[in-house]
Amino acid sequence: SKAVKFFTITAQTMESFVKSLSEDMKQQDLDSEENQFVLALAGIVTNVAALACGREFLVSSSRELLDTMMHLLGDMKPGLCNKFKVLMLMSLYNVSINLKGLKYISESPGFIPLLWWLLNDPDTEVCLHSLRLLQSVLLEPEVLARAGAEVRETLPFQRIVALSQSRHAELQALAKELLEDLKMFEYEA
Repeated sequence: SKAVKFFTITAQTMESFVKSLSEDMKQQDLDSEENQFVLALAGIVTNVAALACGREFLVSSSRELLDTMMHLLGDMKPGLCNKFKVLMLMSLYNVSINLKGLKYISESPGFIPLLWWLLNDPDTEVCLHSLRLLQSVLLEPEVLARAGAEVRETLPFQRIVALSQSRHAELQALAKELLEDLKMFEYEA
């Protein structure tokens, strides 16, 4: 029960942090104690989600935290709080390794539009981890059967093509791999 309380407080803290960001904030103070504290909390969640038992716990007992992270990713402006976004995306990707976790995340209202929103972020790491999460959805037949129509209708194909030409080698390789997956996806449709 203490872990559930901890993750509830973590979700509330992350949400408060994002709400406290001023609208005209151009450059975030990465060294502020608040920023470092929130990054540490996000890092703890990412590490917990990296373990099979942690993924299971998060999807079974801390769905509020998962919902909060998806909501916050959609609320933050492109280019803002990139390290925080990357840690949340890594957590969601880790949770997506668990089939129950992937189903929960992919069934969340607005999940597919959220991925498209994040793929347009100017930060390459945010785009990289968004592509990884998208690939989780595309490679799981049971989840794809449910989300496939929405993915087909709204996929920002040109953005993925542009990412496949990125100078960032890892992002370029993953985008190319995803384009190959998408060819198979269209063939199966």
